[in-house]
Amino acid sequence: MSPLRADKHPHAYEVHCHWTGSTGLGYEHYDRTHLASAPPASPSLTLSADRAFRGDPNLLNPEQLLVLAAMSCQLLSFLAVAARARIDVVEYDDVGGAVMPDDDPPVRVTEIHLRPVIRVGAGPTEERVLHLVRVAHRECYIANSLRTIISIEPRIIISPSHSSP
Repeated sequence: MSPLRADKHPHAYEVHCHWTGSTGLGYEHYDRTHLASAPPASPSLTLSADRAFRGDPNLLNPEQLLVLAAMSCQLLSFLAVAARARIDVVEYDDVGGAVMPDDDPPVRVTEIHLRPVIRVGAGPTEERVLHLVRVAHRECYIANSLRTIISIEPRIIISPSHSSP
């Protein structure tokens, strides 16, 4: 596979993963810890496998990153559609999760659940904000890239103390 070229693909993403060690002693004995980076961003992440796959539970794993990607994209999509609609979003706090059953081959993340609490300034109705959540979901690049079911169960708080500009 040839490298992605930004001049041919304006939205090309390159990431790096690096691991060293030895699998010579078998599945039970190699370290799952590896480094991931996405230049030119400077931070790199130390990752591992899920604990169920002999990984370090103190490190992020790929399954968590998948949920975080879906969650972050939904957040950013929602902020964009709310800003275009001139809705004053003052806080967005999401706690989500995913399900990956091992009794339904091939093993894959089958569901991602997002439960954002969205606080907006005075003005819009709850139904208007819920509509924007749905629009954001339709515009979310990560959600559009996955076959996984992504459910969003928002709770909307309209704060009379925050008014739209």
